[in-house]
Amino acid sequence: MNLTTPALLFPAISLLLLAYTNRFLVIAQLIRSLYKQNADHPDRDLREQILHLKVRIIAIRRMQVLGIIAFIFCVLSMLLLFLQLPGPGTVLFAASLVLLVASLGFSLYEVQISGQALSLQLKGLEDPTSTTQSNPSTDSP
Repeated sequence: MNLTTPALLFPAISLLLLAYTNRFLVIAQLIRSLYKQNADHPDRDLREQILHLKVRIIAIRRMQVLGIIAFIFCVLSMLLLFLQLPGPGTVLFAASLVLLVASLGFSLYEVQISGQALSLQLKGLEDPTSTTQSNPSTDSP
């Protein structure tokens, strides 16, 4: 393995971290908005939505942490390869790939729970006898 192999991950990990951060910021803004709305007019559905969004925030934070550690391992791998230490460099590169896969696993989990929440809200629109209120502000990523 040479120095360029781990370097190929740089743009991918950077873009992934940017996407994770954008998701985090949008959901954090939505939580603040729903929290204020619930403080003004307490509603059980709003509280449940906020708690559900909290689970998503936790998943996104885990995605970010694993992605950042994967990025650090990738950089250290390049450094070790540069210093002519291919064994440890390869091990760190493999570890960075494993961490990246774990980060993507949490991303898949977060997308799944996001999709389930939207499905439940849309089901409330399809069934006019349902007591579930639809709140378009939760249609975020």
